[in-house]
Amino acid sequence: MDNGTNPTPSRQESGKKRSFGRRIMIGVVSLLVVLAVIIGFFGYHYFQSALKPLDSSDNDVVQVHVPMGATSNKIGQILQDKKVVKSGMVFNYYVKSNKFTNFQAGYYQLKPSMTLKQIARQLQKGGSAEPIQSTAGKVLVREGETIDQLAAEIPIQTDFTKKEFMSLIKDQAFFNQLAAKYPQLLGSAKKAKHVRYRLEGYLAPATYQAGKKMTLKQLITQMVAKMDQNLQSSYATIKKQKLTVQETLTLASLVEREGVTQTDRDKIAGVFLNRIQAGMALQSDISVQYALKTTKSTLTYKDLKVKSPYNLYIHTGYGPGPFASPSTSSIHSVLHPKDRKKGYYYFIANTKTGKVYFSQTYAQHQEKTSSLASDNK
Repeated sequence: MDNGTNPTPSRQESGKKRSFGRRIMIGVVSLLVVLAVIIGFFGYHYFQSALKPLDSSDNDVVQVHVPMGATSNKIGQILQDKKVVKSGMVFNYYVKSNKFTNFQAGYYQLKPSMTLKQIARQLQKGGSAEPIQSTAGKVLVREGETIDQLAAEIPIQTDFTKKEFMSLIKDQAFFNQLAAKYPQLLGSAKKAKHVRYRLEGYLAPATYQAGKKMTLKQLITQMVAKMDQNLQSSYATIKKQKLTVQETLTLASLVEREGVTQTDRDKIAGVFLNRIQAGMALQSDISVQYALKTTKSTLTYKDLKVKSPYNLYIHTGYGPGPFASPSTSSIHSVLHPKDRKKGYYYFIANTKTGKVYFSQTYAQHQEKTSSLASDNK
């Protein structure tokens, strides 16, 4: 019989559950407090470390572009992305708490070893209006290289970015300045229509010194000036043959890639000129590769039908302009072609030996093509 001195079993269980629940709650709260302390500790440590130079021993110069109207928060993110500061958020907090204002747009030469104060002071002074090379370097423009290929190498060889290089290449005002300075070279390029890049083919193959404090405009101008220098002895011949510089460099850029030996290039130039005179399409795979922005050697039937003014399988004539930077020897081939009077309109190369075979008729060309296909099996 229950004398009232002990709780019922259900009341005992309820009490145990409440006690267990309190223990769980206390455990969760304790864990959250510990986590908050740990996060706070590491957060404070991270914040303090972000106030210091990213790497006090790293004095490599990093070129940073601050766009017009950028906020301190945006600038901080740019600096973090460029690996100049550890945290863009901490930089933003620092400049605001220390009342740094009036940051200027431009290109800056900064280092990971700089303090936030030094960086902020530099941003207040203002940067340069153009990208500037801060370390001595060399830029190699290879024979047969396109502007897109060169753009990929620019950030490896210089302090300039691919984006900066391409932006200047596409800058019409900059091109107009060059055309005014080199009218004989760029006169026909200025009139060309449907070109991808007006300076394609006009950046002469050579090795260029990218000295300290050199601007990107100065570097590209060097390349154009070199091409003008290369053509000084050829301008009269170009005019005499009733070609434009644009047409000459266009054919030369195809000859550059189609031929290997000087003799082959001279004869290939003759084939191209014969086909143009006859109103035939040049049918160069190089033109299709350029249209597709690819370097694959085997093209499909669909590739040959690509809709592009640069596709010289479906368009007659020279096309919009050069496909790459030609060498002086390829330019010479166009101006001094061989065997034009033999009436060659076709050529094909043996992919194994590199030997080029020339034909006067399509039937002869087909016969040689079939023979080579059998030999290469």
